[in-house]
Amino acid sequence: MLDFKVIELSDRTWITDLLKKSDFMGCEYNFSNNFAWHRLYNTTICRYKDFYISRSMKHGMSFTFPAGSGDYKDLFLTLKREAEENNCPLVVSSVTDDNIGIFEEFFAGQFSVSCDEADCDYIYDAEKLRTLSGKKYHQKRNHLARFYENNWEYSPLTEKDFDECIEFSVNSYNLNQSYDDESSVAEQFAINTFMNYYNELELKGGVIRVDGKVQGFTIGDAINSDTFDIHIEKANAEIQGAYAAINNEFAKSATAGYSYINREEDLGLEGLRRSKRSYHPVIMLRKNRVEFK
Repeated sequence: MLDFKVIELSDRTWITDLLKKSDFMGCEYNFSNNFAWHRLYNTTICRYKDFYISRSMKHGMSFTFPAGSGDYKDLFLTLKREAEENNCPLVVSSVTDDNIGIFEEFFAGQFSVSCDEADCDYIYDAEKLRTLSGKKYHQKRNHLARFYENNWEYSPLTEKDFDECIEFSVNSYNLNQSYDDESSVAEQFAINTFMNYYNELELKGGVIRVDGKVQGFTIGDAINSDTFDIHIEKANAEIQGAYAAINNEFAKSATAGYSYINREEDLGLEGLRRSKRSYHPVIMLRKNRVEFK
């Protein structure tokens, strides 16, 4: 059997090296995300030859499509044995349309494919989010104009902002009475993780204040060679344009040199879906689920 363990900061170098080999755009292929969110999915990790394997035990056993390089037939036969030894079928998530062909080549007729729209990543033209130019973004520019009427300031996130941002996040969590919502609890853990290891993870962040008080913050870093990922974005929805402002100011200050910005999934939440679609993604990254029969 493979030797799985809980992800640790000390794993960052070898995991990042293998992630670079694949250069995938999906938000799962980022060490910071894996490190901060592992509790939500009851995730453990291991290395098999030159592949990085992430295994979730949240709803049965499933594996994220491994990053790295090597013999895919050997890899998936190994994962199939691992699943069968745990009395489970092999289930592989985050399989892009491009990678379905690997299963068809080696395991034709042995698996089924499904895709939940809620799992698709919203990926945007980074320059469009930086400039908000064109008719499609007219409403966003109006929201920004209303926000800029406030006594506001934006600055890169630093350690001196952490306590205020955590307090802002906790107040939002309490206001929404999210105590029994598993993903909201995990988000609070993730925020604390990002801030506790902010420098070690080489994260970037931004914070917006109105009248000197934090009203929004965001954190992200690169997924691959041309895609920047937004891990966390929080703002006071009662202040018109606050979300548009933190989005735009951070894109301008932190994403230079990247062609795309990944704003991750909508989780099937209608309000989040409307918001993400309103920024006009250029790619809806399908992440299929492959289940062996």
